[in-house]
Amino acid sequence: MVENYTELRRAMVDSQVRTTDVTELRLIEAMFEIPREAFVPAKVKPLAYIDDDVLVTSADAAQPRYLMEPSPFAKLAQMAEVGPDDLVLDIGCATGYSSAVFSKLASAVIALESDEELADKASETLASLGFDNVVVVTGELNAGFAGEGPYDVIFLNGAVDAVPDALLEQLKSNGRLVVIEGRGTTAFARLYVKDEQGIVSSRKAFNLSAKTLPGFVKEQEFSF
Repeated sequence: MVENYTELRRAMVDSQVRTTDVTELRLIEAMFEIPREAFVPAKVKPLAYIDDDVLVTSADAAQPRYLMEPSPFAKLAQMAEVGPDDLVLDIGCATGYSSAVFSKLASAVIALESDEELADKASETLASLGFDNVVVVTGELNAGFAGEGPYDVIFLNGAVDAVPDALLEQLKSNGRLVVIEGRGTTAFARLYVKDEQGIVSSRKAFNLSAKTLPGFVKEQEFSF
């Protein structure tokens, strides 16, 4: 059976994205236009549009990686309020789907990935689809990529225990960082904003969960 990916994409947008308070038309249009199936392994292409995270590495990998479920991704991306002149740092881009979406919303995207194999796949796929305002770079996710910063928006593709100061330092004045903090049912989306004086404030937005990103595990604290 040949899948009708256009219809699956439309169903994803109508039933998973629009129904969860995502109203940003540019974001909705980007998610309808971009072939999500191109960013997952061939054997799971029919699962590209399900309302769940999709595994994009082997299940027994030391740090399995996932394409974030459409609805949480869209809610988090909307919170970033990406503008057409913005420079975006997309942390943990995996196979590049999130970077493709941001490429439709922003002026340019730096896609950071720690897994070199995933980074190569992202570069290849993005280039083949004509996303020429995205540059894929490799490095530790929790360090960001200061060399191309500062950024208007920093987006983290997964849950973390805490946001390192190194990432907040890479925000421009009036820059935003969006992230999911915590794990499981207690996790939530948080928005960080840097004001014109360089002071960063944050607010908890709504409950939201996702698979964890590597490199952001908070060190256990001991009390004596």
